[in-house]
Amino acid sequence: MSTTNEGGSVAVVTGGTSGIGRLLARDLAADGMTVAVVGRSEARGTKLVAEADGLPGTIRFHRTDLAMQAAVRSLAEELSATYDRIDALVHNAGCSSHARVETEDGIELTLAVNHLAPYLLTHELLDGLVASAPARIVVTASGIHTRATLRFDDLGCEREYDALDAYARSKLANVAFTLELAERLPVSTDVTVNCVHPGFIPSTNLFRDASLRTRLLIRAASLAPGVGTTTREGADRLRSLVTDPAYGERTGTYVTGDGPTSPSAEAADQAVRERLWEVSADLVGVDPDWP
Repeated sequence: MSTTNEGGSVAVVTGGTSGIGRLLARDLAADGMTVAVVGRSEARGTKLVAEADGLPGTIRFHRTDLAMQAAVRSLAEELSATYDRIDALVHNAGCSSHARVETEDGIELTLAVNHLAPYLLTHELLDGLVASAPARIVVTASGIHTRATLRFDDLGCEREYDALDAYARSKLANVAFTLELAERLPVSTDVTVNCVHPGFIPSTNLFRDASLRTRLLIRAASLAPGVGTTTREGADRLRSLVTDPAYGERTGTYVTGDGPTSPSAEAADQAVRERLWEVSADLVGVDPDWP
């Protein structure tokens, strides 16, 4: 095993080459952490690593396409072989496609990246997180989850595709997954699981693949006074779940700009959470009886 962190704290940040993930990676490196940034763009990753030169900590880039389950498993193997510990696993990568796209695993792209990749990567890295405890799992969710309802007969398919609805359902899955994992993890593991709504951030690259109409609407909304959150504010919300001592003790929490907040009734529904867990396990090919 290569101990590139030399005994220091390690954070894994997916979607860390742009937007709030990029700021978070730099912040954590400035705090002295080793940050394993996961992204698709070699150019953006290389640039981020170079810009972090001279910071107290280190940023290392791991190029991965989280849409592919085989790639997620390979990433987990790579991370486990590269670092002797993982203190924080931050699921921040996200996408929204303007049209229905199916991955090589036969899963609709938005759900594959936004929910199933975090589910599978957590499954693959959980033993390492427990061994490194106290540790944290953090998920970037969204307030848009409150408008969604999960359709289990269509989960992973989105046969009647609408970009905004698909995105909202993936964010509902994020929140429900967070709450269910927090409940399943014994207190003795000393691993907390929380999710955050970073706010509406017009400058994000999240909707880069959205339709022209959606991008124009986002642009128009960004010009309205009092609407939207800056990338800095969003990154700070995310960072609080990684570094604030309160979230080293508190688990199963949905956090907004107002602090810990009640999620939608469906996200909190135990039957929904358990069904999502089991269907997700089937879609990625793992035993649902974990952790």
